[in-house]
Amino acid sequence: MRVEKKIENIWEELELGLGGGKRLKILIHLALNPDKAFTKYALAKYTGLRTPSVDRRLRTLVELGWVKENEFKPKTYQINLENETVKAFLDFLSTLRRRLKAIPPPPT
Repeated sequence: MRVEKKIENIWEELELGLGGGKRLKILIHLALNPDKAFTKYALAKYTGLRTPSVDRRLRTLVELGWVKENEFKPKTYQINLENETVKAFLDFLSTLRRRLKAIPPPPT
Protein backbone atom coordinates (compact mmCIF):
# COMPACT_ATOMS: atom_id res chain seq x y z
CA MET A 1 0.00 0.00 0.00
CA ARG A 2 1.39 3.38 -1.01
CA VAL A 3 0.44 6.64 0.65
CA GLU A 4 0.28 8.57 -2.60
CA LYS A 5 -3.23 10.02 -2.47
CA LYS A 6 -3.75 13.23 -0.57
CA ILE A 7 -5.16 12.55 2.88
CA GLU A 8 -8.22 14.76 3.30
CA ASN A 9 -8.60 14.75 7.08
CA ILE A 10 -7.31 13.36 10.36
CA TRP A 11 -9.82 10.49 10.27
CA GLU A 12 -8.47 9.22 6.97
CA GLU A 13 -4.93 9.50 8.32
CA LEU A 14 -5.82 7.59 11.49
CA GLU A 15 -7.60 4.86 9.54
CA LEU A 16 -4.63 4.46 7.22
CA GLY A 17 -2.06 4.67 10.00
CA LEU A 18 -3.75 2.42 12.53
CA GLY A 19 -5.14 0.00 9.98
CA GLY A 20 -5.47 -3.49 11.32
CA GLY A 21 -4.16 -4.94 14.52
CA LYS A 22 -0.72 -5.71 13.12
CA ARG A 23 0.13 -2.09 12.32
CA LEU A 24 -1.22 -1.03 15.70
CA LYS A 25 0.98 -3.62 17.48
CA ILE A 26 4.07 -2.16 15.83
CA LEU A 27 3.02 1.41 16.52
CA ILE A 28 2.28 0.75 20.18
CA HIS A 29 5.61 -1.04 20.69
CA LEU A 30 7.47 1.92 19.18
CA ALA A 31 5.34 4.41 21.14
CA LEU A 32 6.05 2.65 24.43
CA ASN A 33 9.79 2.77 23.67
CA PRO A 34 10.22 6.27 22.17
CA ASP A 35 13.95 6.55 22.93
CA LYS A 36 14.84 3.28 21.21
CA ALA A 37 15.25 2.27 17.58
CA PHE A 38 14.48 -1.27 16.41
CA THR A 39 15.37 -3.36 13.38
CA LYS A 40 12.58 -5.13 11.49
CA TYR A 41 13.78 -8.39 13.03
CA ALA A 42 13.58 -6.97 16.57
CA LEU A 43 10.09 -5.61 15.91
CA ALA A 44 9.03 -9.02 14.61
CA LYS A 45 10.41 -10.63 17.76
CA TYR A 46 8.74 -8.18 20.17
CA THR A 47 5.36 -8.12 18.40
CA GLY A 48 5.13 -11.78 17.44
CA LEU A 49 4.65 -10.87 13.77
CA ARG A 50 6.57 -12.26 10.81
CA THR A 51 9.31 -10.02 9.37
CA PRO A 52 7.59 -9.58 5.94
CA SER A 53 4.43 -8.46 7.77
CA VAL A 54 6.44 -5.97 9.82
CA ASP A 55 8.08 -4.70 6.64
CA ARG A 56 4.75 -4.00 4.92
CA ARG A 57 3.31 -2.17 7.92
CA LEU A 58 6.46 -0.11 8.48
CA ARG A 59 6.37 1.16 4.88
CA THR A 60 2.97 2.76 5.50
CA LEU A 61 3.96 4.18 8.90
CA VAL A 62 7.18 5.67 7.46
CA GLU A 63 5.31 7.17 4.49
CA LEU A 64 2.83 8.80 6.89
CA GLY A 65 5.73 10.24 8.87
CA TRP A 66 4.65 8.45 12.05
CA VAL A 67 7.83 6.36 12.16
CA LYS A 68 11.38 7.45 11.32
CA GLU A 69 13.59 5.15 9.27
CA ASN A 70 17.25 5.43 10.27
CA GLU A 71 19.63 4.66 7.40
CA PHE A 72 21.92 2.32 9.29
CA LYS A 73 22.81 -1.19 8.17
CA PRO A 74 20.49 -2.78 9.05
CA LYS A 75 17.91 0.00 9.02
CA THR A 76 16.30 0.85 12.33
CA TYR A 77 12.92 2.37 13.09
CA GLN A 78 11.55 4.54 15.86
CA ILE A 79 8.46 6.57 16.61
CA ASN A 80 8.57 10.10 15.15
CA LEU A 81 8.13 12.36 18.17
CA GLU A 82 7.97 15.44 15.92
CA ASN A 83 4.79 14.34 14.10
CA GLU A 84 1.63 16.05 15.42
CA THR A 85 -0.57 12.98 14.98
CA VAL A 86 1.97 10.85 16.84
CA LYS A 87 2.06 13.41 19.66
CA ALA A 88 -1.73 13.16 19.97
CA PHE A 89 -1.52 9.35 19.88
CA LEU A 90 1.08 9.37 22.66
CA ASP A 91 -1.14 11.68 24.74
CA PHE A 92 -4.02 9.26 24.15
CA LEU A 93 -1.90 6.28 25.29
CA SER A 94 -0.76 8.21 28.35
CA THR A 95 -4.36 9.11 29.28
CA LEU A 96 -5.47 5.54 28.70
CA ARG A 97 -2.74 4.16 30.96
CA ARG A 98 -3.66 6.61 33.75
CA ARG A 99 -7.35 5.69 33.49
CA LEU A 100 -6.67 1.96 33.42
CA LYS A 101 -4.66 2.26 36.64
CA ALA A 102 -7.65 3.98 38.27
CA ILE A 103 -10.09 1.24 37.25
CA PRO A 104 -10.13 -1.70 39.68
CA PRO A 105 -9.75 -5.14 38.11
CA PRO A 106 -12.95 -7.15 37.64
CA PRO A 107 -13.85 -9.53 40.49
CA THR A 108 -12.73 -13.12 40.02
